[in-house]
Amino acid sequence: MMKRFSFEPIRDWFGYTRRERRSSFFLLLIIAVVAGIRFVVPSKEGPVEMVIFELPEISHDTINRKKPESASQNYTSKPNRQMIFQAIELNTCDSAALEALPGIGPVLSARIIKYRNLLGGYWSVEQLKEVYGLSEETFNLVKKRVSADAGLVRKININSADYKQLMNLRYLERDDIQAILKYRELMGRIKDIEELVKNKILTEEKAEELKWYLEY
Repeated sequence: MMKRFSFEPIRDWFGYTRRERRSSFFLLLIIAVVAGIRFVVPSKEGPVEMVIFELPEISHDTINRKKPESASQNYTSKPNRQMIFQAIELNTCDSAALEALPGIGPVLSARIIKYRNLLGGYWSVEQLKEVYGLSEETFNLVKKRVSADAGLVRKININSADYKQLMNLRYLERDDIQAILKYRELMGRIKDIEELVKNKILTEEKAEELKWYLEY
């Protein structure tokens, strides 16, 4: 016959009374129920939502985008100064334009304009050498930066001009003027400058300087 299992040793071991064992049983039961509710009843906080970060769409054009050009390719070289350089026209420029030239200050620029008025205009850049105070060195610095339009030169009609008007021609001397007027009186009309050279009224050198200022 099987021997009945006895709890007496356990009870003796813990030293609980019957009342204490009953109280402990109910306490354990309450704890088990509360713990079960935690797993059965859903949390008030609700389910945790998963946040998905969307990456920007990379297009085929973006992938195949051409790499930036090198600094040497992006660099726009300065245009050749000779290509963009515009010569200063001596017959129309003002003193400010002349002062921008190397070696030309306010004094020289004023003299260049004054001499232009005396001449009636420049037909050649070489005439700048005749300006008082303008050195050969300065002329060499500016000669490629200036130009002279002979078409802008003021002309005098040699067949109608009087003595005073001919005196305004910078390259004529008093004797030259008297010879021209006497020849014109005898011949009635002067055809061209070569006629005056041929008849020894003017030298070839003087005729070359004057021809730009005469009309017939």
